[in-house]
Amino acid sequence: MKISTKIINILLLAAIACAVILRIINLGSRELWYDEVLSLLLSTGQKARYQTPQDVPIILANYTRLLILPVENSFSDVLVTFENFLKGLVAEPHPFLFFLEQHFWLRLWGNSQAAMRSIIVLFSLGSLGCAYGLGRKLLGFQGGLLFTALLGLNPYYLFHSLNVRMYGSLVFWVLLSSWSLLELISLNTSETHKNNSQLSKLFWTVLLILSAASGLMTFYYFTIFFFVFAVLVLYLDRQRWWQYALYLISSIIITIPWLWWGTRQQLRNADLGRFSNKGGFLSAMVQHLQEFLDVLGIHLLVGDWSSILPNFIITTFGFLVFIGLLYCSWSLYKKNQIKLLIISLLLGLFPLLLMLTIDIITGKFTLAFGFGRSVIFVLPGCLLLLVVWIEKAGIKFKNIAILGLLLLYLGINIADFGLRSRWMFHRVADIINEQPDTPTLIIMNSQAWGHVLRLAYYLPTTSPISLLAQKSNNLSPVLAKNLSKNPEQYQRILWLDSQRPVWGKPSTEEQKEAVKTVLDNDYNLQSSQKLIGTWALDNFDLNVYEKNI
Repeated sequence: MKISTKIINILLLAAIACAVILRIINLGSRELWYDEVLSLLLSTGQKARYQTPQDVPIILANYTRLLILPVENSFSDVLVTFENFLKGLVAEPHPFLFFLEQHFWLRLWGNSQAAMRSIIVLFSLGSLGCAYGLGRKLLGFQGGLLFTALLGLNPYYLFHSLNVRMYGSLVFWVLLSSWSLLELISLNTSETHKNNSQLSKLFWTVLLILSAASGLMTFYYFTIFFFVFAVLVLYLDRQRWWQYALYLISSIIITIPWLWWGTRQQLRNADLGRFSNKGGFLSAMVQHLQEFLDVLGIHLLVGDWSSILPNFIITTFGFLVFIGLLYCSWSLYKKNQIKLLIISLLLGLFPLLLMLTIDIITGKFTLAFGFGRSVIFVLPGCLLLLVVWIEKAGIKFKNIAILGLLLLYLGINIADFGLRSRWMFHRVADIINEQPDTPTLIIMNSQAWGHVLRLAYYLPTTSPISLLAQKSNNLSPVLAKNLSKNPEQYQRILWLDSQRPVWGKPSTEEQKEAVKTVLDNDYNLQSSQKLIGTWALDNFDLNVYEKNI
């Protein structure tokens, strides 16, 4: 069955509309995950007030107050909040721009799930606009639509478009700066634009400088794109290399105040040892190769399903994707589409290989960190290579291939958002709300702030709730000590046993039995259930105990 170009264009527009709708309807469909609540804490400027739970219960609402802006009665209070906000960032591994955006967005719209994620969705919609502009520049109208549709429905980017972290906006800055540079090169090298391009050159020059600076101030690894842009310039417009060098140097100069004040302190606080190689040369090379393949598999196919799939399956998908990209590259080479092939490789596989080379030289393993999010900036270029192949390689059943890719991505997304629950802490809140006035103690084998703050965010602040959070090996003795001091204080105890406590080890059976023994002295077990999210950080065993009458 032959599908006309007009019908395909309509389907592409419908796919883009679906991508927008999926972002809007899922703004509040999932709880904030571990790192998202940390972004909220940093954005309020109250990180310095956070204290790790000690060996005595703390009122949970004390943590909830850290997730909103502090009380401000004057402009000087606003300045103090902003000062504390900046000071809270120096222990982070990321630049300030994303958190600054979140800080001002928080002031406008509050700290609800939908409000916090909405600015990321806006950035992702901006990315779709940039993808269309870049795609149309290189491939024409349908190429622009296809690039936009694939980016919009890509499962990995959809996940990060609804994630209160910097990765969604990073893709925007990558696309905008790449598009700006290619437009600028086109204006400088095209004879037809010689007479009327000065205003356009100024526009794209300013956009390039600002977007490159913003990319660097959003994520430090954006530095790799300065090398990418240098190679692009040498390939496409070597005679004017010094002009582009001045533009990129200007973007770096803009960032110097933060680099001097903030980055220096962040480097002193950085924990780079966690990425170090602890094995031999051969095992290190195997791991580097696996991480390279994992990134491709996660970015282009698996998406957020990577959080539960076995590693060998992700690596297998990555190998298949890599073979597919090699085939696309070979087909374009055979069709003499050298320029488009090189541009696509420079924006995708080239920076990924650069990062891999840096990892090998430094003995680090950063490529697949966080399911590949540290190199999300290679995603647009890899998708662009696929789009160029579809549009320019002269493949048979081109329109069928387009339709198949769109349906594949749409199916993965529907399964992800429709079948996988992330509603764990709401279930704890439901139990609290059954008896909202009952004095309750929550005990947990994790002191990680992502766990503590999510409890504080989702549980009702009007209920008398206290929290005792300790590492697994210390929970039972500390619990026994506190219950002996105040035997009548708590009428209900909720025991949350984390499968991945982050800052400690999961509870052993002996440690669980010790906690159970302490509770059985004065409390009866009322119910037990498992709280299951999309990965181990979200998984808990929940046991509800009530005081013996």
